[in-house]
Amino acid sequence: MKRNIVIATVAAAALVGSGTATALAVSGDDGAAATRASNARVTDDDAQDSGVRQDDDGLKDGDDDGRDDDAAQAASAKVTAADAISAALRQTPGTAVSADLDDDDDGSVAWEVDVLAKNDAWHSVRIDPGTGKVLSSHAEHEDDTAQVRAALKGASTSATEAAKAAAAKGKVTSVDLDEDGASKAWEAETRAADGAEQDWLVDLKTGKVTADHSDDD
Repeated sequence: MKRNIVIATVAAAALVGSGTATALAVSGDDGAAATRASNARVTDDDAQDSGVRQDDDGLKDGDDDGRDDDAAQAASAKVTAADAISAALRQTPGTAVSADLDDDDDGSVAWEVDVLAKNDAWHSVRIDPGTGKVLSSHAEHEDDTAQVRAALKGASTSATEAAKAAAAKGKVTSVDLDEDGASKAWEAETRAADGAEQDWLVDLKTGKVTADHSDDD
């Protein structure tokens, strides 16, 4: 007589460290067996429905709005903004208009310094944040040359001096000329040891540093 045998075995093992549960089910019909394995990710209570693991602050893992990456970049830069500007000007004489600690598409980090030469040609010079060496230099086209010249007319504080002045407030990650804004000043961004970011204005004539509240909510 033909017999149908159904054997069901369920084994579950929970790994506390990894938060992963594994279930095995074995069934058979007419002597045929099939094995099925399923892994379920154990998430926080608030994220179980979506299956997305979240941190305590409600952000996805690794998603801190870029704040951690920016802080790490600032901490790893041994070459200051002022030193990067000086290195760029030795490579390409002229007037430094901005310096930013930026990351490239390949993930590498470098100081990018924009220099306006005497012949009104623009150059972008990349400086190694660890050694101060020039990584590359290439010409650029900008359409605000006249505005930059007008804003710097009569200025006695250079980008290098602005970077040094702002360094008293924290580690400088950028210095940019605000040539078309109401302030007509150097805009500097600093990061504290805890990663807190602050914007500053450096007067073009006096070099005085004041807090920039123009972007505050």
